[in-house]
Amino acid sequence: MRVIFHIDFDYFFAQCEEIRNQTLKTKPVCVCIFSDRGGDSGAIATANYIARKYGVKSGMPIKFAKARLREIPESVFLPADFPYYSEISQKAMEIMKSYADVFEYVGRDEAYLDVTKRVKGSFVIAMHLAQQLKNQIRTEVKMTCTVGISQNKLVSKIASGFRKPDGLTVVEPEKTESFLAQLNVGDIPGIGKVTGEKFAELDIKTISDLARLDVFTLNKMFGKKIASYMYNAARGIDDEPVAERAPAVQYSRIITLRQDSKDLSFLSDALDEICADLHETILKHKKTFKSVGIQFVQSDLSNKTKSRMLKNPTSSLDELKKTATILLQEALADQDQNVRRLGVRISELSDVTGQSSIENFF
Repeated sequence: MRVIFHIDFDYFFAQCEEIRNQTLKTKPVCVCIFSDRGGDSGAIATANYIARKYGVKSGMPIKFAKARLREIPESVFLPADFPYYSEISQKAMEIMKSYADVFEYVGRDEAYLDVTKRVKGSFVIAMHLAQQLKNQIRTEVKMTCTVGISQNKLVSKIASGFRKPDGLTVVEPEKTESFLAQLNVGDIPGIGKVTGEKFAELDIKTISDLARLDVFTLNKMFGKKIASYMYNAARGIDDEPVAERAPAVQYSRIITLRQDSKDLSFLSDALDEICADLHETILKHKKTFKSVGIQFVQSDLSNKTKSRMLKNPTSSLDELKKTATILLQEALADQDQNVRRLGVRISELSDVTGQSSIENFF
């Protein structure tokens, strides 16, 4: 039987800002992605828990967040500093690796650890090990994190969101069903707003409600693949192992447009500029790419992405522009909203010499 940690840092970007400025700990703090339009144009990347008490959340327009906090003059709105956040993350990840039999990087603020051998399959020992890890990160990085522990990745991830911030939740195998039963169906990773609304129409509110649906009913609603995931998730079933994984290697650029639009000609001009910028980065680092993706943020701040894998690695600007334009055309075909922000991502990177890169670029 496996013993798996899921570690999730609490309000990561905002907590990084509190580390370098201790006076922020008692104030509402919002880390922002400011747009090129100036003023308060942009969105909230992360808010600390004080700001969240006033209804501020990730993805909210900055002007809305300021309206929520208008009665709190000490509120702080800071621009995101990703290089600094990556530096803090790297320090914490190195500590985590020292506790793991197998370490899986997920993102700057998230990782899985398989500790089965280290704790000899004991969840009691695992709990003490997790507390030692939390203490070391707090001492050396000055940061809190929340840990979920169970026999698989899925339940551990759900458990890490159960008691935040600075929490530690252990779900022993025999208690998995009772633990999940009390939670909302939206606590299952991957169940978003639209799916949640569909379940609400059927009066399915908790994971125990979902567990009462048979797989055939779920198949009719969502298709075989998603239905299988939901059926197993509601029962805490997940066989995916923790796997060594280097940080994702990719380059991306995203810009805020001068005006919201879904006009292909207008968007194509902006797309060409982004591709040219990315191409300079490719040449500078002597890389090729094999995957191209586009992303745009719509007027209602919802996201849409589309990607394509190329037949062969390339560093061609023409190929980049061509592929990104095709993806944009496809995405706009069923688009009913204007585009506010537009971005391009290239991944599956390798060195021009053919040697794979293990570096991570944020």
